[in-house]
Amino acid sequence: MMRPAAVLFDCDGVLADSEAVVNAIVAEDLTARGWPMTAAEAQAAFLGMALPDMIPRIEARVGPLPFGWGAGLSRLIATAMMERTFAIPGAIAAVQAVVAAGVPVACASNSARMELAAKLRGLGLAEVFGHRVFSFEDVARAKPWPDIYRAAAASCGADPHDCVVVEDSVPGVRAGHAAGCRVLGFAHETPAALLAAHGAEPFTAMADLPGLLGIG
Repeated sequence: MMRPAAVLFDCDGVLADSEAVVNAIVAEDLTARGWPMTAAEAQAAFLGMALPDMIPRIEARVGPLPFGWGAGLSRLIATAMMERTFAIPGAIAAVQAVVAAGVPVACASNSARMELAAKLRGLGLAEVFGHRVFSFEDVARAKPWPDIYRAAAASCGADPHDCVVVEDSVPGVRAGHAAGCRVLGFAHETPAALLAAHGAEPFTAMADLPGLLGIG
């Protein structure tokens, strides 16, 4: 197996085990606005989606959201992530193994920029990724469009066709596939069969990632 020119990581559900915290915040907010929802229901409704894509769906249920709603929600999530960001088991070691092998890494997430920075700081990975960090705010179109993975590949000086994307959601898998990357689908929150149906190669343990990348 050829070594990739770069490995492009999603964040939530791939590096940060943040879905429970984030979805609890979203569910509490929407319940207060008249859309009763549990954290699990928020995850099912919005997994992998960027805030701009969530808003029309939310407004169809609760009416117009107040000005600055998205920024306010991002601040709440960023604060929570600074206080308690947990890593997906084996994720930090997997990133370190890729870096130790001399393969460039980038992080590309549908999170807002403020949230993403807080998560990477909480994981101790901010310096590892450096400037090669992209949120939906850094590109014209969020996942499932390919823009963010094309930008991440370019930041590593690599052609997307020579890169591997590590994703856990259907929008993310679609984005990586559309960018021309090989996509490994971490079946943590999304069933392996669903990830495979959208073009990913599923796996279930981060300890397996170096071997799947040909560097183990």
